[in-house]
Amino acid sequence: MEKIGSILAVVPARGGSKGIPLKNLQKIRGKSLIEHVAAVVQQLPEIDVAMVSTDHDAIAAEAKRCGLAVPFRRPPELSGDLVSDLQVLQHAIAEAEASQKKKFDYVVMLQPTCPLRTPAMVRDCFRLLAEKKADAVWTVSPVDVKFHPLKQLRLEAGELRYVQDEGKKIIARQQLAETYIRNGACYLWRRSALIERQEILPALSFPLVVRERLVNIDTLEDLRLAEELYVPA
Repeated sequence: MEKIGSILAVVPARGGSKGIPLKNLQKIRGKSLIEHVAAVVQQLPEIDVAMVSTDHDAIAAEAKRCGLAVPFRRPPELSGDLVSDLQVLQHAIAEAEASQKKKFDYVVMLQPTCPLRTPAMVRDCFRLLAEKKADAVWTVSPVDVKFHPLKQLRLEAGELRYVQDEGKKIIARQQLAETYIRNGACYLWRRSALIERQEILPALSFPLVVRERLVNIDTLEDLRLAEELYVPA
């Protein structure tokens, strides 16, 4: 495909994961999650520079071993549980552009916690963004209708309530429009959306729907499932 412009890949990989300590160094089929994302980057010549944003020395060392740049350390104030992706990306862009002495046109975020992503998924995001002249493209997965937001319940003082009042009107599944969740395979933005407009989901955002089963690693069970489902590229 024709190159859309200069692309910075940001791989966010902090060391303070709670569910699995040093989650990004865990292995699937003998390779760390960092090594899996590096292998995808190596198959995407469209990416000009790929950098890891981390606060942890062991993760930085693994990233460098796998051929990913680590020109900066993420500061402690951007490494906590409640720090947004937008903050992490803005910091990474500023650091990357300072080290490269250039501005990038696009930024793609590749989280190590989605080891089943393929280069084709990322490349399809590049293609869709160009076709739609979009500000952002995210990969998403369909939600099983059994878990539709209008069928979900919450507790209020220990009593059951619908999460959304419209749920009272749902009788048949045919009334429910398909919904989607972010699967973590790929997030792509125009730089201007993140920097000038400071928007993580700008108005001109489009989905790349992935029907293949993906796993986003949060627990040891997720690791076992990813190991089971992994197919070498």
